[in-house]
Amino acid sequence: MNMVTPTTSASFQPNSENTRILRDAFGRFATGVTVVTAPSSDGPVGITANSFSSVSLDPALVLWSPAKESNRYKYFTEAQHFAIHILAADQQDICMNFVKNAFALKDVPHHYNENDVPLIDGCLARFECSLVNVIEAGDHAVVLGQVHQAELRDGDPLAFFGGSFGSFSAS
Repeated sequence: MNMVTPTTSASFQPNSENTRILRDAFGRFATGVTVVTAPSSDGPVGITANSFSSVSLDPALVLWSPAKESNRYKYFTEAQHFAIHILAADQQDICMNFVKNAFALKDVPHHYNENDVPLIDGCLARFECSLVNVIEAGDHAVVLGQVHQAELRDGDPLAFFGGSFGSFSAS
């Protein structure tokens, strides 16, 4: 089935034959963009993800979902500590660096916390987490983390919708 254009619609039952249109349907949900970082036996790693969500305020819990087919999967499902960075509108280059390279931190301003988790500088928000659980979920996993430290600043977020980047300004 072809990609749905803005003037058409489609109804379908998801199956292994139409994962592209299902992905397009999922892409209709506008999201922010995050980079998740963690220490690993191969050095500090990062991955771009838009599968981030808050879960609970008390205790402070968040989740994100790495793909099992990713060569970075093991780093994040085995890491006991990680950080989720919500990117600002002017940080698309950081996002793209991590799309291409798990070890892109060398090109990104950052520092480390007491658990050797790399922390990217200048993000809109950052959540420093410890691993609570990894839940198998189809071709992905749900990584649940408890937030121990958070940081935020003012600014516009980097947004993702329908396979494209943009920004959102709350005016």
